[in-house]
Amino acid sequence: MTRLRRIKLIDNISGLQLFHLMRFTTFLITSIVFTKSHLSRAEIGTWEMFLFIAGLLSFFWVTGIIQSLLPLYHRNRTYRKFGDNGTEKSPEVFNAFLLLCFFSLLFFITGHSIKNNFSVFNISGNVPYLNLLLLYLLLSSPVCLIEYIYLLNNRSYRIFQYGVYTFTLQLILVIAPILSGKDIIWSIYGLLGVTAVRWVWLLILLRRYTEMKISYEFMKEHLYMGTPLILTSLISGSAQYIDGVIISSVYRDPALFAWFRYGAKEFPLVLMLANGLSNAMLPEFSTRTRMREALAKIRVKSKKLMHICFPATMIIMLFARWIFPRMFTPEFQKSADIFLIYTLLVIPRLLFPQTVIVGRKKTHITLIAAVGELLFNIPLSLLMIKWGYGLVGVALATFIVFTISKIYLAGYLWVKMKIKPAEYIPVKLFVAYSVLLTLIFVLIDHRIIDIH
Repeated sequence: MTRLRRIKLIDNISGLQLFHLMRFTTFLITSIVFTKSHLSRAEIGTWEMFLFIAGLLSFFWVTGIIQSLLPLYHRNRTYRKFGDNGTEKSPEVFNAFLLLCFFSLLFFITGHSIKNNFSVFNISGNVPYLNLLLLYLLLSSPVCLIEYIYLLNNRSYRIFQYGVYTFTLQLILVIAPILSGKDIIWSIYGLLGVTAVRWVWLLILLRRYTEMKISYEFMKEHLYMGTPLILTSLISGSAQYIDGVIISSVYRDPALFAWFRYGAKEFPLVLMLANGLSNAMLPEFSTRTRMREALAKIRVKSKKLMHICFPATMIIMLFARWIFPRMFTPEFQKSADIFLIYTLLVIPRLLFPQTVIVGRKKTHITLIAAVGELLFNIPLSLLMIKWGYGLVGVALATFIVFTISKIYLAGYLWVKMKIKPAEYIPVKLFVAYSVLLTLIFVLIDHRIIDIH
């Protein structure tokens, strides 16, 4: 009875959504504790820079490899040739793990070979704790596969359990040293410690769920589909990293960088729920016979998300300028203006044309959209700074180009694949919420509504 109740409460989509939400919440709590501790703003900037560089060097290929694995799982040319391989264990997942390890090792070795030429804020050799950073990069990327092993094997409740256990441990190991008055390096040691625990967890899952059989043919097929996604993630998904690079290049101030980074965050509820839905739905679009059913399902799921995310975003926008100085410290109050811009990303974030396109394995289309984002984002950000909008202008440019990208993808589905927006988007509801949210933003921005 308990097991049946778990299945009803948590499916693959909600399990993955909760996992992403727990991850963000863990880093948010860490940020709050750091700002209220003995750490200086520059030391907090060092921690943020450590995470920033680790993410910058790995997020694109990790995302590309995992997202391309989901529609290929049990639906690929390599293993279709041989029919059933005689086991429930997956050789696809094991080979995806090898690809993740290969890229991790490649960036680890490359980083060590050029580490004397690293530069942050145009000061050579100023990368914080570089050797620990490269070790973290080597170890942290492959463990991102864990939650997707559970997803592909329909162990949704295990995703939730894994998140609770490991993020609780991470919170303890990262925060405890700071509360004890120790230096920030001990928090980095804690981050490496929980990563080691995740590696043990990953090895257990690989033995349980995968067939440890190396297939260069599948790896080639995987990379053929995954390379456009890797490039797409590098270009499109790097918006926050591009913003960070622009800020660090123009202003060259670690303290100002920390101020921008604390505000340059999407509303986590939206980001995590939307990404969880998108990734969990990818396998369902991989066959033509299930297309109509999958389109109807994502429309229903996205409608439910809109009823949650739009009202929640409106509430958080109303109280953002009141929350930031109290959640962090008064000197971070201006971060709220950056955050208000990023909350607008709920509008394009709750559209899912990319899920249909990637699920149908047309990954080159998302690459074209990503190139368009890059061509617009950098010059528009620099223009916004030149026009006097400052850091807020950089955030606004990100919102504009991301919205244009989603419109292009939706247009491709309509024109080339004959899939109308209404088939996977509750259009009237989406438009109504978007107009209302924009109106509230304008009123808050002009301080007509000002909860301070």
